[in-house]
Amino acid sequence: MYPPTHFAEPRVDELHRLIQAHPLGTLVSQGDDGLDANHLPFLLDAQAGEAGTLLAHVARANPLWQTLADGAPVLAIFHGPQGYISPSWYPGKQDTHRRVPTWNYEVVHAHGTLHVHEDEKFLRRVLALLTRTHEAAEPAPWKMGDAPPDYLAEQLQRIVGIELRITRLVGKRKLNQHHELRDREGAIQALEARGQSALAEAMQRTLP
Repeated sequence: MYPPTHFAEPRVDELHRLIQAHPLGTLVSQGDDGLDANHLPFLLDAQAGEAGTLLAHVARANPLWQTLADGAPVLAIFHGPQGYISPSWYPGKQDTHRRVPTWNYEVVHAHGTLHVHEDEKFLRRVLALLTRTHEAAEPAPWKMGDAPPDYLAEQLQRIVGIELRITRLVGKRKLNQHHELRDREGAIQALEARGQSALAEAMQRTLP
């Protein structure tokens, strides 16, 4: 990924925040048949390793865990808010018309090594953490204990745990930082008016 200096996001805590807010990652790997991509909800363990560790699971039928050697290099991509930006939203356009359309977005690339776990203890931990995280806002959160033990054991046999030990994080926040303030504010107001509040809020956080 090409991150110009004004769009680069080097802060690990900010990159972790983006991953946690947008946990569906695209796991890119290189196997004997070429490049492959799997779309998985990841759980970030920010305290494990220097840059953190990503936990997930795949179907046992998925060839990913069998075709890659333990410790194989992989890349997980996480997309934050994104959207089209019209030059008509910039007040400066009315002065010079020297404005063009663009696409704003936030993205994190997590480089690391892949490790497979088939043991039930690991799987139960990952599933418990995932459900606890995503059920937290529910009035009556579902938990693993709600499922009959025999049914849960059957489901556990059908999945394999994976661990991505992050070796490098690369972040990019392309949010009009190189534009003058009035144009940035104009784009934010236009996004809010169109119901794209997530992207507007992301841009707002970059304002001085």
